[in-house]
Amino acid sequence: MTLNDSSVQSLRQIFPALRKITNGQPAAFFDGPAGTQVPQMVIDAIGNYLINHNANHAGLFETSVESDQMLATAHQAAADLVGTADPDSVSFGSNMTTLTFALSRAISQSWNPGDEIVLSRLEHDANFTPWTLAARDRGVTVKMIDVDPADCTLRLEQYEEKITDRTRLVAVGCASNAVGTINPVESICKMAKQVGAVSFLDAVHYAPHASMDVQNWDCDFLICSAYKFFGPHIGIMYGKRNLLESLQPYKLRTSPDDTPGRWMTGTQNHECIAGTLAAIEYLASIEERASNASSCQAENVAPSNLDDSPQNPRRQKLEASMAAIRQYEQILLRHLMEGLERLPEIKVWGITDPERFDQRLPTISITHPKHSPKAIATQLAEEGIYVWHGNYYALPLTESIGVEPEGMVRIGLCHYNTRAEVDRLLECLARL
Repeated sequence: MTLNDSSVQSLRQIFPALRKITNGQPAAFFDGPAGTQVPQMVIDAIGNYLINHNANHAGLFETSVESDQMLATAHQAAADLVGTADPDSVSFGSNMTTLTFALSRAISQSWNPGDEIVLSRLEHDANFTPWTLAARDRGVTVKMIDVDPADCTLRLEQYEEKITDRTRLVAVGCASNAVGTINPVESICKMAKQVGAVSFLDAVHYAPHASMDVQNWDCDFLICSAYKFFGPHIGIMYGKRNLLESLQPYKLRTSPDDTPGRWMTGTQNHECIAGTLAAIEYLASIEERASNASSCQAENVAPSNLDDSPQNPRRQKLEASMAAIRQYEQILLRHLMEGLERLPEIKVWGITDPERFDQRLPTISITHPKHSPKAIATQLAEEGIYVWHGNYYALPLTESIGVEPEGMVRIGLCHYNTRAEVDRLLECLARL
């Protein structure tokens, strides 16, 4: 079952924020790459936790026991989301940046002068600066994979040259948060493994658009953020168990020595972990909700309850839902790109060939020769269309392609956007 206009309209009904009106116009949220809106079930889960189960970890009384049960369920859900069978290989933290800084401190303790790490210029700075600072502190050389400015893709041939037996870490994003390029992370992780280097994937921008699969990618670490996939502000880190157990994190003496507790510094944000669990459950339900909405519309009956039977496990549901999301977002992407082609003064950065859209996500960054990104974003905001301007912390890329200091305008499509919203956006851009 794929998403269509009617099923998307049904899904939009459970996102309260999508009812917002700006200057008399319905708000069109194209700001998802910076943080998506949340469904009502996420809001309810956070409130329910605070009302009924709010307690610290490992108590012997009822609310603490209930809270720990929720945390265990959330770890399993996050494991299902990233594609591992081991819930103890997943830990939570305040955000991706904080988790990456903490991990970089732990990993770099084994680095020595003469060692090397490999980064790329297509990164969000959170998958760049933590590693360059760690390398500086340890006297380690940083090697860079360049970007082809013609289509904002990595020069993949450079990996074979720059990954050597001196390489200790290869860090790369699953997809660019600025221009949507999808990177071939499975092959990059394989090259890292061949020389005994640690592979680290930033899946923050990838997570709301496609299915993560740490098992098949064979990455050593992966990090994503719940607030990018319709949840609250929480970071999630996956790591292979042998590495999580052998590396020494910076932690309190009173913190657990086993995983995942040794990587979860201090008291966690339990209410937002509850919200993250609800966000993952929402993602897992999308394909089935879409099927129910379509069948109910055809038969004019009320939607039935979702199937939560053991025969339909969460991981399978997630894969089906993410496939439906990917297919629908490709339709929106093509519609937007076709409209932008009719506006010759607008430059689209990244992959524009429709035959290669499978190599990108529906995240579009544009520039205009006469109007600054800030001016364009301001004009669109006045008409109820929400986009981002600047570099969106993708500083290695914006420096590389020469759009600093003003950056670009970013249009981020996700599954709750509609063709009608895209048409409104194109009409506003045409008036420039």
